[in-house]
Parts: sequence; structure tokens; C-alpha cells
Amino acid sequence: MANRNPCSTWTPKQNKLFERALAVYDKDTPDRWQNVARVVGGKSADEVKQHYELLVEDLSYIESGKFPFPKYKPSAPGRNLSAEDEQSSNRALNSLPLFYF
Repeated sequence: MANRNPCSTWTPKQNKLFERALAVYDKDTPDRWQNVARVVGGKSADEVKQHYELLVEDLSYIESGKFPFPKYKPSAPGRNLSAEDEQSSNRALNSLPLFYF
């Protein structure tokens, strides 16, 4: 079980960058956590790896039926990010290398 660190806070912007970076840097990518940390900003490779392990743990818990799905209110895409954060997020993503499969 991953160790939860309440001192490590993640902003919505960092979480979105984290999710997008995971889509680019898969499990076979060399230096995956360093690359993800670089994209997220303000987090170490160890912190992003721990954040990923917590995510996997949470998903496993939800999928096992031990935790009910939350009832989210519908919102527009990108609504939780300010325009400035959305632009910053897009700049960070545009700096990622493209992979063709």
C-alpha cells in the first residue's frame, strides 16, 4: 500500500498535467517519472511516482466495489482551470515529444 502524504498537495493544474504526461510517458519509457515530474513542475520524480501508485490503489479500490462512485455535477471541459492555467497546460503539453506508433 502506498504511503499517503498529506503535506504533498496537488493543484488541479498539476493533476491535469500529470494525467496528460502519463498518456505520453508509458510504463516502458526510460526515466518515466523524471519526465512526468518535469511536465508537472514543482514535484520530484518520487512524488509523481507515489501519486501514480495512489491513483492505481484508489482505482483498484473503486473497481473492487468497496467504494461507491461519486456523484459529480456536470461541467464544461476545462471549466476547473482558469484561462491562464489552461494556456500554461497547453504550452507544457506542446513541449512534449510526439511519439508515433
